[in-house]
Amino acid sequence: MTKDKTNVENKVVIITGASSGIGEATAKLLAKNGAKVVLGARRTEKLEKIVEDIHKEGGTAEFKAVDVANREDMKKFIHFALDKFGRVDVIYNNAGVMPLSPMNALKVEEWDTMINVNIHGVLNGIAAGLPIMEAQGGGQFINTASIGAHVVVPTGAVYCATKYAVWAISEGLRQESKNIRVTTISPGVVETELGSDVTDDSAKGALKEFRKIALTPDAIARAVLYAVSQPDDVDINEVIVRPTASAF
Repeated sequence: MTKDKTNVENKVVIITGASSGIGEATAKLLAKNGAKVVLGARRTEKLEKIVEDIHKEGGTAEFKAVDVANREDMKKFIHFALDKFGRVDVIYNNAGVMPLSPMNALKVEEWDTMINVNIHGVLNGIAAGLPIMEAQGGGQFINTASIGAHVVVPTGAVYCATKYAVWAISEGLRQESKNIRVTTISPGVVETELGSDVTDDSAKGALKEFRKIALTPDAIARAVLYAVSQPDDVDINEVIVRPTASAF
């Protein structure tokens, strides 16, 4: 892809869920376009390898273990980036889980996990980063929602509810912000590790079938690059990215 460093070069971009999939692809693409990326996830061995790859390509990257569902852990992660680079330009709240199941399976622990990671994780990122961005006089939050924020499907009730919440939180923050940009990225089906934690057999089969037309993570990374690269007075509020063949 042709480099487009407009308003990307030297930006400090924090990415959660960065050990694979969309987070990894986004980190590599933004670093290639001159951003200073700070990667967070629980699997540090994967983060270390991704950062090594970025360094080999001449990019700037750091990493730190983080549990996004833990408010203090998230705060330490954001301040790690601030201490390293002196500012925080973009926080990409990308971490998420998707253990799909029918409601009557009563997988209540999995419901709690989705709420903690998908909703609290985003809120924790905002809580840690918003004071920094307000003090700087600007910044950008990018939050990964889903087509599940727009369409509810069987086995996806709780997952879709968490992604509706991400959309609502993002929209509320956008309305309240005068100099902080807020972008919601809503991917359609993408070939990632998301859903690897599905324990319900019927949901596993449906997801496998759905992924026959999946996008690659790079498609979402390009959408993030587009949102970050706009001039500071242009706020790309929402991007929905689906496979061309997808009906929903």
